[in-house]
Amino acid sequence: MGFDPRQWSGGRPEQRVTSNVEALLAENDALRREVLRLNRELERLQRQQRQRIRTEPRSHRPWSEPSAQAPPRISSQQVRAWGQALAQQPGWTALRQRGLELLIDQLNRSGFPAHLTLEQRLDRLVRGLGTDLMAAVGAKPNKQTTAVLAAFALFGVRASEWLDEDPQRVVEQLRQRQDQSGSRRQGRRTRTDQRQTDRQDDGHARDPRRAALRVLGLEANASLAEIKQAHRKLVKQHHPDLGGSAEAFRRVNEAYQSLVQ
Repeated sequence: MGFDPRQWSGGRPEQRVTSNVEALLAENDALRREVLRLNRELERLQRQQRQRIRTEPRSHRPWSEPSAQAPPRISSQQVRAWGQALAQQPGWTALRQRGLELLIDQLNRSGFPAHLTLEQRLDRLVRGLGTDLMAAVGAKPNKQTTAVLAAFALFGVRASEWLDEDPQRVVEQLRQRQDQSGSRRQGRRTRTDQRQTDRQDDGHARDPRRAALRVLGLEANASLAEIKQAHRKLVKQHHPDLGGSAEAFRRVNEAYQSLVQ
């Protein structure tokens, strides 16, 4: 089927193309046979390779491991450069290392899920980012490197862009967040102190002796002599005839009577 150049005579039946065409066809047949042989050899080698992969332990596959460790995404030199750039910005002196550490903790706990560390959280966003960052910061971060960590806690994976392009804004944002965090902590301390005072008042109300001693301005282990001395002093201070308060005078006397009975 098809065209056979051996049968072509160029319009002249008496002429036949023989030698050159036959040689080319023979060479073509030889090349085809060689290609088939090479394909069979390749398939055999591939089967052997697959069999070796299935049977060989993974630890014996040096070809499966990378030839060189990938360079870190963040280097210690880069972290130092960021820290130095932050230290040159207005408002840097208002930042405190302890305040930055508390800010990192607060931002980390406000994330989801809350049990992850900053390193784990960054590694979830970009594989290896948190590990490289913590390795670059080192075991003993100073104020500058702590500020870099706070920037990553605040801006996430975009922190490197802000640190490179606008360190002044980074300092401003960290200072604002630090102040807000400090205000919230102060509010919590105030509420805690108030609750402690309320509990003390409740305790005094349940203990008449302590309540009476408190009226006289004495501690719980006050002696009888101290009670009498405090009573004389307060009676003179609150006596109505001397310009004192009748209500305070009454309370002092009632407290004294309850203690000496």
